[in-house]
Amino acid sequence: MHIFGRKGTETSQKTEAGTSENAIIVSDVSKVYRLYDRQRDRLWESLGLDRKKTYKEKYALNHVSFQVRRGETVGIIGTNGSGKSTMLKLITGVLTPTSGNITVDGRISALLELGAGFNNEYTGIENVYLNGTMIGFSKEEIDERLDDIIRFADIGDYIDQPVKSYSSGMFVRLAFAVAINIDPEILIVDEALSVGDVFFQAKCYRKFEDFKRAGKTILFVSHDLSAISRYCDRAILLNQGDMIYDGTPKEAIDIYKKVLVNQYSAETSPEDASAAGDKAGGESGKVPAQKRWKDRYPVNPSLVEYGEKNGEIVDYALIDENGLMTSNFLKGSKFTVRMKIRAHGDILEPIFAFTIKNMKGIEICGTNTTMEKVPVPAMHDGDEHIVEFTQKIDLQGGEYLLSLGCTGYQDGMFRVFHRLYDVISLTVVSNRDTVGFYDMNSTCVLDPEI
Repeated sequence: MHIFGRKGTETSQKTEAGTSENAIIVSDVSKVYRLYDRQRDRLWESLGLDRKKTYKEKYALNHVSFQVRRGETVGIIGTNGSGKSTMLKLITGVLTPTSGNITVDGRISALLELGAGFNNEYTGIENVYLNGTMIGFSKEEIDERLDDIIRFADIGDYIDQPVKSYSSGMFVRLAFAVAINIDPEILIVDEALSVGDVFFQAKCYRKFEDFKRAGKTILFVSHDLSAISRYCDRAILLNQGDMIYDGTPKEAIDIYKKVLVNQYSAETSPEDASAAGDKAGGESGKVPAQKRWKDRYPVNPSLVEYGEKNGEIVDYALIDENGLMTSNFLKGSKFTVRMKIRAHGDILEPIFAFTIKNMKGIEICGTNTTMEKVPVPAMHDGDEHIVEFTQKIDLQGGEYLLSLGCTGYQDGMFRVFHRLYDVISLTVVSNRDTVGFYDMNSTCVLDPEI
């Protein structure tokens, strides 16, 4: 077991390979982004016109080091924003490290983002040849593998249609079929497999097993802890850009669960502990002055907002069973959706609601105050209500989107006062997934005494 703190020295980037035992070596790698308050500050600095520092530095990765031995299957886990996908992009050369060495020895095939490397105007077949050529295969080599790719993707006649007509599921089937069948020495996979249906995922994991038996190297990111536990020889845990654990999958998962509920002190700086440890609303249920719950969550650039605004959702939060604001939850735990609504006029019969959708936009579950038989009194200009919905989260592991609503009846007509679609992304972390969206918590007994 290795538990890591912060490292110190910086080195220049190196991408040449040169080791027989290790397929991947990451040495003291950092990736730093500059965050500007104003776009003009970025321009002025690029032109050398601003002598003072006008940006903040954000460490996506902070002096991270690890090795992946040839033939190993290694999983990377961590909360959203911990640097998992950034690490994979650095290893594959999509991004350049700010400092440090990355050494890769072997042909890489990577499945990082849905549709990455695909041309939407090309057909599936044309994209197979495009991707194969980008990886370094000749047309003859792709010809030899084409039947296997088409058979694995199993998308029928769509293989001859432009990929812009594909569903997200078809996209990932074809992308993974290409990545898995071009005989890579190193396979790198991000969370993209979560887009495919459960049967295709099983098919992909069987291919993982074939790769392991063939001595291939696999590095992948997943929120599915059962997959990490089952397929990985090792697991790496990242948190806020720092690597805090590298070792057995079981212990990595145990530490990760503590991180999720802010109970792993070794990885928490005093500033982080203060921010993450605030109870949701404190003892009085009120928020400190000038401090909004929603400011703790990243803004969704694709947020859809509309309504008459007689009632407005002015604040919102997700709260775990320990009373902490977060967007990461363990499957089977309790969590609370909280929102504050302010009236800007008369609302005679207000209704407050939430829904949860998957990343394909399908509504999975939700409820409202009327369904829960909680009467809400009429509201007048300046009135405020805080409403909480608490429930057990038995959704399968993965990414979901939360939507909030304030509706009601006015003069006998249904009215939409304020809706926020896809306002917060939430992650369910699971070490046991079943078929479908929802876990029925079945138990299984072999040869019961009848």
